[in-house]
Amino acid sequence: MATYRDAGVDLEAADQAVDRIDAPVTATWGSDVIGSFGGFAAGIRVPGGFTDPVLMMSTDGVGTKAEVARRAGRLDGLGWDLVAMCADDLAAAGARPIAMTDYLAVGELIPERVERIVTSVARACREAGIALLGGETAEHPGVMKADEFDLAGAVVGIVEANRVVDGTAVEPGQVVIGLESPNLRSNGFSLLRSAVLTRIGLDSPLAEGTAAEVLLAPSVVYSPAIQRLLAAVPVAAMAHVTGGGITSNLARVLPDFVDAVIDRAAWPRPAVFSEVAEIGEIGEADMFTTFNMGIGFVAIVAPGDGAAAREALEVPSHVIGSVGAGSGSARLG
Repeated sequence: MATYRDAGVDLEAADQAVDRIDAPVTATWGSDVIGSFGGFAAGIRVPGGFTDPVLMMSTDGVGTKAEVARRAGRLDGLGWDLVAMCADDLAAAGARPIAMTDYLAVGELIPERVERIVTSVARACREAGIALLGGETAEHPGVMKADEFDLAGAVVGIVEANRVVDGTAVEPGQVVIGLESPNLRSNGFSLLRSAVLTRIGLDSPLAEGTAAEVLLAPSVVYSPAIQRLLAAVPVAAMAHVTGGGITSNLARVLPDFVDAVIDRAAWPRPAVFSEVAEIGEIGEADMFTTFNMGIGFVAIVAPGDGAAAREALEVPSHVIGSVGAGSGSARLG
């Protein structure tokens, strides 16, 4: 007689995994959370103080960085990558992320590995003030190899209707503030794997550590800094720098009568980018359209608000460009 275990699904391991992640997940919960851990769903109350609240959602994953992390056995930073990819998209619209769910697909359900990954998500959520309401761990025997996995999530946020940041307030004369990214975050890993990791090993030395340590450094979660920025000065537009690089993502929020020009010499570029370019023989144009190149998030403000904006952020930032009349494009200067 055939059983579910014979098919490769281990329900006992699933129960063990749930028990292991109970404490780190519920540690992100506050009094606004409705429901119980392990239920079919959980909810969160809309925070008080809003007169016309808008709920926003974003979903994303860590991409093929998960494969590099699997090969290196370095899983504990992936939670920051996942939270950053989801929450910082919401922040770019002016929303405050309040709740998240995650989805972990595995070839074989190993409770210890599930615990490491989900705990990292929970820790990043706590740092960003987000309740991790729950999620799903799915075992895919015969579809994924035993040690393979994929990680994705979705975040809900809230913003006052009249404070949505959508780029309509952008006008010539404003300045572009860039927030430093000390590492690759979670983008460009398909190019990295094909052009770089076919030439060096994960234990190869780079300027700031082994390749595994440098390439898998966790993403900065910018959302808390963006909430401080929004409370300090009017913000015309914001962009989360992910796949496509600085100019492509910035162009997404520009109206069609302005251009933004980015001064590529306006910020210090972490060594990892020049190392990736040299090892992989990747040209500068491809580097700038694939990686964040040291700027993970941008905001457009009035020139007189630049200093106050940078002070409110409390993370390393620079004035990296300006806005002028144009046709809705962003380019490197």
